[in-house]
Parts: sequence; structure tokens; C-alpha cells
Amino acid sequence: MNRGMFSSASGEWETPQEFFDALDSVFHFTLDVCATSDNAKCERYFTKDENGLRQIWSGVCWMNPPYGREIALWVKKAYESSMADGTVVVCLLPARTDTRWWHDYVLRRAGRIWFIRGRLRFSGKGSAPFPSALAVFGRLV
Repeated sequence: MNRGMFSSASGEWETPQEFFDALDSVFHFTLDVCATSDNAKCERYFTKDENGLRQIWSGVCWMNPPYGREIALWVKKAYESSMADGTVVVCLLPARTDTRWWHDYVLRRAGRIWFIRGRLRFSGKGSAPFPSALAVFGRLV
């Protein structure tokens, strides 16, 4: 077993394209807030160099954050961004229901939470060693 899969040493998990496409057909995303030029899911996106945590998020945002220690900052930013008129943030997250960030933001503030059945197969990494969930912040019209 690859120990890196359970640590912050392996923080980038590229969203499976088929999974994203199914969600995009419902949400119609306009911004990918955590991307690289190789794996961006939207025409508009923020890279690590642009630091999505320092940018203004607007529209319907897709967020598959780095799964390391900074994930709490990304989830907090998703919630705070959703407070702006019309901004929706859909987050693909490891279902770490024992963490402070999960309780403080996902359970208390997400409008919807969907647990994903089975394990996602992430591009280049195979099946995730953890369960995943979608958290939606903001109002869907």
C-alpha cells in the first residue's frame, strides 16, 4: 500500500473527467478554483501560482482542493465565497467526518452534502483510499 496516499505528501487528486462532466451537466460550472493548466475543468481557472485562496470566487465554482493540511482553508474559502450574491461552490472532498473543518463548515454550513457511493478512481492514482463527498455552498436558483 502506498503510504503517500494517506498523507499530505499526495495532495493533488485530479477530478475524474466523466465524474466532472456529469456534475457540470447539472451545475454548469464557470470557474475551477484549484487547477493546473493540464487538469483545469473550466475555461476559467486558478492555478497554484495564482493562489485561488487569494482570488475572488464568483459564478458557479468547482473545487477539488489539495487534500493536505490546507484543506480547511479551502473549505472555509468555499463557504465565505458562497456568501456573495449568486456564488455557488461545489466541493469534491474526502469524507473526513472526524475533522474540525468537516464539522465547522461542511456539516454546519453546506446547503447540500452527497456521499459518493464506492471509491472514486482518480486520474493517474487509481481508486481513492478514502470515501468522498460533495458539499454545495450557496443557493442554487
